[in-house]
Amino acid sequence: MALLRDIPLSALQFYLTAPYQCSYLADHEARSQVAAPSFLISTEIYSELVRQGFRRSGTFTYRPRCDICTECVPVRVEVNAFSPSRTQRRVWKKHQSLDVSVHPLADKQEYFKLYQRYQNARHLDGGMSNDNHDQYQKFLLQSHVDSMLVEFREKGTLRMVSIIDALDDGLSSVYTFFDPEVPQASYGTYNVLWQIELCRQLQHPYLYLGYWIKESRKMTYKSNFQPLQGHIQGVWQSLSA
Repeated sequence: MALLRDIPLSALQFYLTAPYQCSYLADHEARSQVAAPSFLISTEIYSELVRQGFRRSGTFTYRPRCDICTECVPVRVEVNAFSPSRTQRRVWKKHQSLDVSVHPLADKQEYFKLYQRYQNARHLDGGMSNDNHDQYQKFLLQSHVDSMLVEFREKGTLRMVSIIDALDDGLSSVYTFFDPEVPQASYGTYNVLWQIELCRQLQHPYLYLGYWIKESRKMTYKSNFQPLQGHIQGVWQSLSA
């Protein structure tokens, strides 16, 4: 029996979903192209899929394939050329008191409670604020690739959790949720800066940040990390700030 890492990308099948309501742009319908079967998607194959604009949600690997819209752009930070802005340097300094630890994917009640608080405060209209524990597990704690869970604590109190995939040319930021009630905190920005620094330590050239939509206010932060590349018409190219 062949090892999963020996299975070629051509062994996968790709299909289109039925249209569904777009989560980011009002009055838009979305469709996704899905790679299957999911159990064949190893870290090596997933790395290549990410370079082609795919992303995962749990064990579901997909990329946007909408009928009339191309606003979703896969983006990645060029790690070696990245230089933080003055604001980002302040954020990095401000959150140096956070204790960071890396773990395998695991289910803890304090993670889920923090996830619920984050969704209710930041994404009440996004559909995930009503996620039950089973939906949360399927979204963040199921993976067929090399994934990690990162805790950020302040004097023992859990402030932030980040799910990250390790690729052969970088890291892919899956999802991050944090305490929404700490005044003047900039956890989201700090988290991306921390992941960029981890890429540097691992000598990876890219941090993949998922999809960016120019007209989506929730995704504006991604363009703050320059130089940023977008996968447009099958080619990775520079995106200006």
